[in-house]
Amino acid sequence: MTTPRWQHRPEDSTWGDWGSDDQRGRMNLLTSEVRLRGMQEVRTGEAFVLSMPLDYPKGSPLNPSRIAPILRPSQRTETVVNYNTDLGKIQEGRPDVLSDDLVLMSLQYSTQWDSFAHVGARFDVHGSGETEMVYYNGYRAGVDIVATDKVEESGFRQGAEVVETSHAHALGIEHLAQTPVQGPAVVIDLERHFGPERRRIGYDEWMSVIEADGIEVQPGDMILIHTGYAEKIMENDGSVSAAELDGLGALLDGSDERLRRWVTDSGVIAIIADTYSVEHYPAEITEANASILPLHHHCLFKLGVHLGELWRLTPLTMRLRELGRHRCLLTAPPLYLRGAVGSPVTPIATL
Repeated sequence: MTTPRWQHRPEDSTWGDWGSDDQRGRMNLLTSEVRLRGMQEVRTGEAFVLSMPLDYPKGSPLNPSRIAPILRPSQRTETVVNYNTDLGKIQEGRPDVLSDDLVLMSLQYSTQWDSFAHVGARFDVHGSGETEMVYYNGYRAGVDIVATDKVEESGFRQGAEVVETSHAHALGIEHLAQTPVQGPAVVIDLERHFGPERRRIGYDEWMSVIEADGIEVQPGDMILIHTGYAEKIMENDGSVSAAELDGLGALLDGSDERLRRWVTDSGVIAIIADTYSVEHYPAEITEANASILPLHHHCLFKLGVHLGELWRLTPLTMRLRELGRHRCLLTAPPLYLRGAVGSPVTPIATL
């Protein structure tokens, strides 16, 4: 299949497999039958919230360009904030007190989903010898995913014009929100086998855990990777430095071609970790034009496999250890925010 956006697709990609305008990728495999398979994992009725507080870790130690949530009161008038508002002063005799607020935050600050508009690549979509900046299924930077090249402030004052300075007209997080995300998930417990220290996990280490734990991964599954990294952030009310986190948490070796091939062949629809980036960054690059984030490149750009980062997985994993289980039903819709590149998420795992 070819489309007006591309005449040939990246090797091993799924571009066009679900139509020329597909924006859901492997989430197309999350059928009613697969969702029912996930529901069969519910046996005890126990539920676990897999999100950290969205202002953790405090102080932006992981990425200074991503700011923690800032809560502000909305404004009722030019001079009055809409917080602890005594409506009796507006309409005499009314007993009501009203508070209303807004939030300014980076959508990928804490527990999050990545959309396909998060990572693209330069690729020769027409076979002309000229590369273009494109994303999954050939959607284009500057045409489908657009943003101003200037840093601008948008006003929050009542009546102020709100200027939208970026928008993913294709591949935004709303396509994941509409899926909806609810289905079978399997926990891969790297911390149990390798400890909490930082190490690269290639294909051999990955398969050793799957085989030792007797795990069967099926098409349509979502993968939850437990390392204990997010649990360190949860300590001390989220106050943790970059130095304290450095050296913690097993990370996938995205430069391992066999591991990427496993992702392709497995049919998994999402890879989620309690770490900052899922994969080791930067990758061990051996080719001149190789991606510094080869697993992001492989999943978000080529396969249409969503990535989740900084999910809190330790309480769930500890309970699954007690039960001798590895699977659960995962419910994890992102914010239905059209045009967003990523989204905070409050996932729920049910056992």
